[in-house]
Amino acid sequence: MARLRPCIVVHYHEISLKGGNRPLFLRHLSRNLARATADLPPVTVVQRPGRILLDLEHHEKPEAVLERMARVLGIANYALAWRVPSTLPAMKAVIARLIEGRSFESFRITARRAFKSYPLTSVELNRELGAFVLSRARTRVDLERPALTIHVEVLPDETFLYLDRQPGPGGLPVGASGTVAALLSGGIDSPVAAWRMMKRGCRVLFVHFHSVPYLPATSQVKARALVDRLTEWQHHSRLFLVPFGEIQREVVLSVPPPARVVVYRRLMVRIAEAIARAHGALALTTGESLGQVASQTLENIARIDEVAGLPVFRPLIGMDKLEITEQAQRLGTFEISIEPDADCCTLFVPLHPATRMTADAIGAAESRLDVARLVQAGVDGAVTETFDWPVMPMPKTEAPADRSPSA
Repeated sequence: MARLRPCIVVHYHEISLKGGNRPLFLRHLSRNLARATADLPPVTVVQRPGRILLDLEHHEKPEAVLERMARVLGIANYALAWRVPSTLPAMKAVIARLIEGRSFESFRITARRAFKSYPLTSVELNRELGAFVLSRARTRVDLERPALTIHVEVLPDETFLYLDRQPGPGGLPVGASGTVAALLSGGIDSPVAAWRMMKRGCRVLFVHFHSVPYLPATSQVKARALVDRLTEWQHHSRLFLVPFGEIQREVVLSVPPPARVVVYRRLMVRIAEAIARAHGALALTTGESLGQVASQTLENIARIDEVAGLPVFRPLIGMDKLEITEQAQRLGTFEISIEPDADCCTLFVPLHPATRMTADAIGAAESRLDVARLVQAGVDGAVTETFDWPVMPMPKTEAPADRSPSA
C-alpha cells in the first residue's frame, strides 16, 4: 500500500477578496507560517491555487506544526491532510486508510474541484467516493449533520483529503497593513486592543509608561509578560519602557488636580507618537472604551486627540468591559492583567478628575508646563526590549580543541 504523504492545507478568506493586492497578502501569510514553525524540523511552505500548503513529508512532528496554525492570523481554516494523485483509485486508497477502524454512524463527502476540466463533476465525485465508503463501513449518508465529513480538494496535479478541519483566527496576516504603536498599560483592555490591530494585519510596537523609582517595577514585569504572550501572534515585538514618574511629578506641581489625568494622557500620546515616528509606525492604538473611565468621555478623548499628529485607533471604543474581558481570557492575557501591580495610572491621580475638559481649560493647564522638554525627556529615557516567538534554539557549538603545547 502506498505511503501516506502528510501536509497541512491552509485556507484563507478575506485575502481572497484583495484583488490585485492578493500576492502581497499571501507573501506575508506564507512568511508568517514559516516563522511560526521556525523552531521545528523544516517545513516547506508552498502557495497553491486558493490555498497554502505546508509540506510535512518526512516531518517528525506534524501535530506540533498543526498546533501552531491556531495563532497565525489570516487563516480561515486549516487541516492535516494527505496528498495523492488526482485519480479515483488513489483517492479511494487514502479514504480506506482514513476510515479504517473508525466507527461513525453517518458521513458525507465534500468534494471541490479547483479546475473544471476534471473528468468528474463535484457531484459525481461525491457519489463515487460515497459509494466506496458505504461498501466498506456500516454507516449512512447524512448531508446535514454528519458524524464524519471527508473533505476532498482536487487540483490538476494532486488531490488533498482530510477529515478534521479546524477554524483559524481569521483576519489579515501580520505585517500586511503596516506598523502601529500601542500604548500598553498593565490592564485588561490595551493588550486586547493591540491584538485586534494585529488581526487587521498590523505589526504592533508596544509603549509602556512606568513610574520607577516612585513606584515598584511590577508594572514593567507585567508589561513584559503581556508582550511575551502577544508575540506568539506576531513573532517579533519591541517594547519601549518610558519613565513617566518624574514627568507626573512636574505635572502635579503645576497643574490643577481635575486636569491632571487628561494632561498625563496628552503627554503619553506625544511621547508615544515620537517613538512611533522614529520606528516607522503610522498610527497609535489605545485600549480606550467610550465612557469607561474619566479620561474616556467623548470630550476628554477629543482633548487627547488634539495633540496627535498620527491617527489614533481605538478598536475597543464600542465594546463593554464584559466583551473585552472575554476576549482577554481567550487570548490568555487576562490572568496576567489582573495580577496586582503599581503602574503610573495609580500615581498622583486626583480623587475627582474632570470628565469634560474644554480646549481652553486644557490649554491653560498645559501653559504652566514645558511640554516639549517633558516629551523629550520621556523619549530620551525610553529603554527598548525585544521579544521573539518561537524562541530559536542556539546552535550547538563544540569546545575548541586544546592546542596548547605539551609540557
